[in-house]
Amino acid sequence: MNIAGIFILLTLVSFLVFFVRNSLKYFLSLFILGAGIIITCLWSLPVLLNKDTIEITIDLPFINDSLRLVIDKISAFFILVINITIPVGFLYAKGYLKPYYKTKTPLHFSIHYFSYIWLYLSMILVVMIREGTAFLIAWEMMAISSFLLVIFDAEDRKVLKTGISYLIQMHVGMFFILVAFLILEKGSGKMDFDSLPVYFSQHSNIILFLLFFIGFGIKAGFVPMHTWLPRAHPAAPSHVSGVMSGVMIKMGIYGIVRVLISLQSDFLVIGLIILGISLISALFGVMMAIMQHDLKQLLAFSSIENIGIIGMGLGLGIIGIAKGNHTLSILGLSGGLLHVLNHSLFKSLLFFNAGSVYQATHTRNMEKLGGLMKKMPWTAALFFIGSLALCGLPPFNGFISEYL
Repeated sequence: MNIAGIFILLTLVSFLVFFVRNSLKYFLSLFILGAGIIITCLWSLPVLLNKDTIEITIDLPFINDSLRLVIDKISAFFILVINITIPVGFLYAKGYLKPYYKTKTPLHFSIHYFSYIWLYLSMILVVMIREGTAFLIAWEMMAISSFLLVIFDAEDRKVLKTGISYLIQMHVGMFFILVAFLILEKGSGKMDFDSLPVYFSQHSNIILFLLFFIGFGIKAGFVPMHTWLPRAHPAAPSHVSGVMSGVMIKMGIYGIVRVLISLQSDFLVIGLIILGISLISALFGVMMAIMQHDLKQLLAFSSIENIGIIGMGLGLGIIGIAKGNHTLSILGLSGGLLHVLNHSLFKSLLFFNAGSVYQATHTRNMEKLGGLMKKMPWTAALFFIGSLALCGLPPFNGFISEYL
């Protein structure tokens, strides 16, 4: 059996989470995630280090078809980001979920672990699939699995209401992406990302780009498409919040980047649009963050700010291409992508620490959290490091990408 076959086998094995006894559910899920990470690293690391691209064909005999996966350097980079945060989040979940063992049923944990696995698998597929229909299926899998993770405490009606609102907004975004793909198919004859250069060379780039940008921007959390983010992050368990903020919203950035690299014209207008929306997002995120008393809401608004910073880098990079300024284009695009990685590291760290604080104090109100450094010194130290990186202070990783 080849590596692709093993990957398919892992997706099927994930259903066993519902049938093994409660004490084994976590470890089976950890094994599946670990195997998936090893396989995808074997695929992506050679591409990052030397190869231009690789293609993997997975036969799907039950529908008499095959699935073509393509890994270029952009896909490989986002696979790296996913593979760093996902396992750390799941290891953290082992301790975070302990208080729930007495109050939640085995089915609760089965659904939660299964959804975590499928969130991982769907994000991996999103960055590797080029064909439109399969991409939308993976995008839908990501929306549903993350929804199930958010509503872990669905007994709380506020959490359930937040989860439903999140799911609705994800489907609004998916609608815009679907419309964009349908227009692409009508104009180029094919419904896949590889057809974008053909379409853009024959039609206006702005309208199709805007449709994709709105669809992917809702997932990323750009203002004014951000409303789900400061609600869903506090409602979700902290390991889920860390993964959503650290990795999942970056799938929106991936989609935008995938479209940007296919542009053929209108670079200046598109670059200015991205820069303007990103600047508004960054400023709005900062202003809202400093007004929060809820620790996780503060971190959620901070994610909006950092998405704005990433978008500013991308926008400046596209403007650099329009002006023939290679230095600006390289620094802007590389700085934006580097901040994707850096933000995934320090923001997930901050959310995990916020979860530890909540489990110890049962409150997220920062006005009631004074003096914790004495009782939780390691948590305080790690939170301090993450905060310095978030502020972009040298020598921490946030400084490098924000400086670029």
